[in-house]
Amino acid sequence: MRHLVAPAVVVVAGLIGVANAAALTVQEAILRVTPAVVRVISDVRGKVTLNCGTGPLTIEPTPFLETGTGWFIDGRGYLITNAHVVDPAYRVPPWVTHELKKNAIDEACVYPALKARGIARGTQPDVEESIRREASMRAFPTVTVTPSARVIVMYGGVPLVAQVRKFSAPASFDAAGHPTRDFGRDLALLQVKDGVYPALPLTPRDVNVGDPVYILGFPAVVARNELLNPNVSASTTMGLVSAFQKDAIGQDMLQTDASAAHGNSGGPGITKDGSVVGVLTAVTLSEGSGGAIVQGFNLLIPAKDVNTFIAGTPLDPGRSRFNDAWNAGVSALFAERYATAAARIREADLLSPNVTVVRKLLMEAEDKVKNPPPRPFPWAWATFGVTLLSGAAFGAMWGRRWWKGRFRILPAQVIGLIEKGGNPVMVDARSPAEFDTSPLTLPRAVRLAPDDAAAGRIQLQLDPTQTIVTYCTSPEEATSEQVARILRKRGYRNVRILKHGLGGWTNARLPVEAKLHMPSIGVELYKNLSLSDVERRRFAAQQVIFRRGDDARGEAFLVHAGTVEIRRRMNGSARVLRKLGEGELFGEMALFRGAPRSADAVATTDAELLVITADRLDWLILNRTPLTKEMLRQLANFVAEADSEGLER
Repeated sequence: MRHLVAPAVVVVAGLIGVANAAALTVQEAILRVTPAVVRVISDVRGKVTLNCGTGPLTIEPTPFLETGTGWFIDGRGYLITNAHVVDPAYRVPPWVTHELKKNAIDEACVYPALKARGIARGTQPDVEESIRREASMRAFPTVTVTPSARVIVMYGGVPLVAQVRKFSAPASFDAAGHPTRDFGRDLALLQVKDGVYPALPLTPRDVNVGDPVYILGFPAVVARNELLNPNVSASTTMGLVSAFQKDAIGQDMLQTDASAAHGNSGGPGITKDGSVVGVLTAVTLSEGSGGAIVQGFNLLIPAKDVNTFIAGTPLDPGRSRFNDAWNAGVSALFAERYATAAARIREADLLSPNVTVVRKLLMEAEDKVKNPPPRPFPWAWATFGVTLLSGAAFGAMWGRRWWKGRFRILPAQVIGLIEKGGNPVMVDARSPAEFDTSPLTLPRAVRLAPDDAAAGRIQLQLDPTQTIVTYCTSPEEATSEQVARILRKRGYRNVRILKHGLGGWTNARLPVEAKLHMPSIGVELYKNLSLSDVERRRFAAQQVIFRRGDDARGEAFLVHAGTVEIRRRMNGSARVLRKLGEGELFGEMALFRGAPRSADAVATTDAELLVITADRLDWLILNRTPLTKEMLRQLANFVAEADSEGLER
């Protein structure tokens, strides 16, 4: 392992949902690829001749073993791994023979000397190290090594000797820290004896940051037990593609936060469909010698570079007779078709025997054939049935909504008609009560009450093809719909209904005008309020709204109907400071000052007030310039009046 530092529509939708449900689960994808992931071992042995001071002798010291992970890319016996995993056996670099020499000196010189002194290994490290230095100084000048190297692939519990068919050297640097001339892609193509093997395909699509990635391999494996432990399967870690990086010579790398460790080198990083997105090549170590692995910055060679590496070879990535049987068996097992699963997995086991995960899954499938689990309630079909019924109900509801809304038109569409020269006639179809209590109307709107329309009292002198838009403030545009229906019966062919009525128009910040005389501040407030979500409070005549000294509770008020007086006791007698009518604002001063009320407010007639919260008032002041100007003008007038009378609000 290299180290780095640092209705019909509803039915179609339902069918699409069923198709998506057939996509691989993560567990199924991992099971499909696991048989193709193997351990790769560089096994370098040698005959070492040396002199420990008693004459020349030749021994075969403990072999040098480098372990990593590989994976079959073609079912005819071709594998991919990292070049640095097989490099010790492929090129037998000097540092490998040096390790053999050190092992030989320990086994031929150091350990016998310790035994002669009655010292167990590791009990007196200072003495042991002194003996090792003395033996090394004596033996190293004349030691010779005749190495014997091979690459081994552990598959199905059997060691298979592999040949290196293509090699792109691992990263390497000179003494100055610069990349060397043979700095390569760190990939090796291996081939084992003829047979039927699994195979993994390379992903055909581009990889994006945030894509899931699952790394399979054999981390932290004790090399000495490699040939004695044939039942180990590849382990899996998961994470995301977290960034795109470059190596020292500008080659692409994928960064992932999926965990990895020594032994994972050369292992595949797969995505949810079981295809390979990259080959693990490096983990990150902390600073210093013997640094611990720092997860979150592990690097993969992209699949596209593997494609480039194998160009010109006879490989067909993902091609395998084993895959056909194995994948069908896994899918059948997940679909609870146990007899089919057992038959197909057994077929895969016959094609490529003794693979641990295959044997395990075969036993599971055969056990479920003999002892089938209780069949659960068919939730999928029940859900599908409920979905169809819900879809039918939704379709009916949608059809009803479409039928009801086929004549409706949005405020923005009305403006579009005006801009195109359509000049629609706006008809105010509000009931008398709604009309009388509202201060606003649309510019140049024609008044037609529902009762007048029903009685035939229609004074419209318009061409039958003229576009007419009715509006109201009743729920679901009920009165507009009633008037529009009558007009269509009278021969007007292009009658539309303003969707969301007058409230929708004002919420869209489209122009309105005061129906009656009203202060400018009231007009601006009504333009910028949605009356449907503003609290209304009603007060009887002579009822106190608030008293001097009361907490403002973050509320100001707009007179929607009726009259209000602002009173205060001055020199022992009550005095009326202001008389307020429809469209006038009061109570805002306490909010601005952050203080209690400075006077009493009393309804002089039955009154209806709109509650303007402090947050809403702040937003209006910051975002509605005309309203802000009106409030400043009103405040200036009041201050001037108070100064002239020597009063304070």
